[in-house]
Amino acid sequence: MARTRNQLRIVGGEWRGRRLHFPDGKGLRPTADRVRETLFNWLQGEVHGRRVLDLFAGSGALGLEALSRGAAEAVFVERARAAARQLRDNLELLGVRDRAQVEQMDAQRFLERPSSPFDLVFLDPPFAEPGLLAGMAAKLEARGMLAAGAWIYLEKDSAHEWPTLPVNWCLHREGQAGQAAFQLMFRNG
Repeated sequence: MARTRNQLRIVGGEWRGRRLHFPDGKGLRPTADRVRETLFNWLQGEVHGRRVLDLFAGSGALGLEALSRGAAEAVFVERARAAARQLRDNLELLGVRDRAQVEQMDAQRFLERPSSPFDLVFLDPPFAEPGLLAGMAAKLEARGMLAAGAWIYLEKDSAHEWPTLPVNWCLHREGQAGQAAFQLMFRNG
């Protein structure tokens, strides 16, 4: 029997069907294949050539999916050493270290650093820390880390309410799959 534990599958793009490993980690759960497929269907035509931030990267499923679909650049922020190391290995394996960087640090700390604005942000904090969404959203906005017309993907445990988000973030689409509730927002301005 083939080993499938701690594997994620790229759903579409250049690496469609490619399986990559990720380490064990408390709360580490890649966004499900069907959710990623839905999200990238919603984003059709909005990924190619874009600058992407995967803020709570974990396995890197969302950022890797964006790179597979033609994102120009991706920044993965992950505080767990083992997950960050595996992300670097996976980027090397895929031959895209020139288009991607892994920052092994806390997301809060990353947002304190100066950065060029991002066109697409994946904001999927650990389900065990539901308060992070509102704070991270406000900080992304306040620090000027979002390009005009940026897309922001949010994912949370469906048992929790959606937090208050910046007023210029407009809901584009939303869905739910199992324990995960998700929204795709468009930044107006």
